[in-house]
Amino acid sequence: MTLQLVSATELVQTIETYQADWGALRRLYTNTLSLEYFDRIEEFNTKYLNDLNKMNYNNLSEDGKIDYVLFRNFLEKELAELGLERRAFEEVSSVVAFGVPLEEFVVGRRRAVKPDAQKLAATWNEVANKVDAQLKNLPSMPKYTSWQKADLAAEAVETLDKVVGEAYFYYYDYDPMFTWWMPEPWKRLDESMKAYAKGLRAHYTNSVKDDGSGIIGKPIGREALLNQLAFEMIAYSPEELIAEAEKQFEWCEKEMLKASNELGFGDDWKAALEMVKETYLPAGEWPAEVIRLAEEATDYVESNDLITVPPLAKETWRTVMISAERQRVSPFFLGGESIQISYPTSEMSHDDKMMSMRGNNPHFSRATVQHELIPGHHLQQFMNQRNMTHRSLFRTPFWTEGWALYWEFILWDKGFPRDAKDKVGMLFWRMHRCARIIFSLSYHLGTMTPQECIDLLVDKVGHEPANAEAEVRRSFEGRYGPLYQIAYMMGALEIYSLRDEVVNSGKMGEKEFHDLIMSQNAMPIEILRAKVTGNPLKKDHKASWKFLD
Repeated sequence: MTLQLVSATELVQTIETYQADWGALRRLYTNTLSLEYFDRIEEFNTKYLNDLNKMNYNNLSEDGKIDYVLFRNFLEKELAELGLERRAFEEVSSVVAFGVPLEEFVVGRRRAVKPDAQKLAATWNEVANKVDAQLKNLPSMPKYTSWQKADLAAEAVETLDKVVGEAYFYYYDYDPMFTWWMPEPWKRLDESMKAYAKGLRAHYTNSVKDDGSGIIGKPIGREALLNQLAFEMIAYSPEELIAEAEKQFEWCEKEMLKASNELGFGDDWKAALEMVKETYLPAGEWPAEVIRLAEEATDYVESNDLITVPPLAKETWRTVMISAERQRVSPFFLGGESIQISYPTSEMSHDDKMMSMRGNNPHFSRATVQHELIPGHHLQQFMNQRNMTHRSLFRTPFWTEGWALYWEFILWDKGFPRDAKDKVGMLFWRMHRCARIIFSLSYHLGTMTPQECIDLLVDKVGHEPANAEAEVRRSFEGRYGPLYQIAYMMGALEIYSLRDEVVNSGKMGEKEFHDLIMSQNAMPIEILRAKVTGNPLKKDHKASWKFLD
């Protein structure tokens, strides 16, 4: 198959216009914890959904129908999540009942309405009195039933304080009367709101915020997990996914025992793992080995005619070193056009240096350098920027991370590991992805704490303690969604199942299969399946594919 750039469907302009409109609204309505914001964004998404529903679905092309289902699913997801966020805000909105005149000031600033500074100073002084009174009265008020509610209440006050501050500095020094009247009222109001937010954040009961790990996340609960899985087109419950992860882990352990015996450690595979960790390279020599591993993986997929790799994709990737501070949440590689490398820095303690070097040894990394570059994330991003670019709106980790991990599966099947040490390294990461499903879903279901998640990675997978802590911190304190960590293996299993359906059955060639996926941009794998198999989508398509069966 010759790789061709693909870009046009009937919905391209609509989806691109939506993205531009959405960005414009977000830049205008900056108080995301306000009824004004919820009302406007709900109206915006509802209009687009209503207009979409009026389209003649049957008259659309195959790719147009895919875009329709993707966009409809996206809008329904946005409205559902907005509704949940609105209800959560409304439960604590009384804490900003004092804010009506402040919100009016912010709205006026958008069109440079000249304020009556003397009157405004008196109003802000009155508002500060109300805030102080609410803070003074806080001990007599019922405590929030969870720290998450208390945190949201504090965020509502802080967000209002932030947007008022932005509006204040718009006028300050540019309006002489405003500059004369307002500094002291603003200083007092700002201090009052910050003190109130601090008080609210501590006003909760019946909830443990920190289990001793120092990691503070926000478990979302089973109902929210089910909703998110449905929108990601995953037709399984959290419990079923945990069971599958445990099944996959058992397979990994059996293969790890084979490799351990081959290395002379018998059934003590953790001893074999420790030996492999000791193959780390000296400081200063690691980046060159990363380059070698990357070129080796690229040569492998090209020489075996597994996927088309554009020459510019091979030319344009580069390397970056990760700072010691960033390694607290990213102890291994990060990837894309730049592969970001973790290795010790001079400011690290001796123990942290050794954990970083041991955790980033050549045999562990042989499975992950290609995950980050080619045929993984760099090739993904390169093709995304050139094919169906409007579909960037539908990005999902099940496609992004699933694709990269899928290649680890395929390379294992094809005998990519050179020896038992390579097998240990590849299996370590596969076990890690199983553990991610177990600990992340269990955390959000409320059955595991962050410290228990760390212990799982250390005891069951064999992580270095600092690396395990960084992984859990990344999962729950980073910018990742609740399903992100399960998406690696579940997305890979989806593509692996799809491969079995069309490649192993002889319906499509291997390279053709991979090139077709790269031409489609991001989407839930169940929707991608419709394109790959040619099976038509229904207008109201919902998650139904039992890819694990």
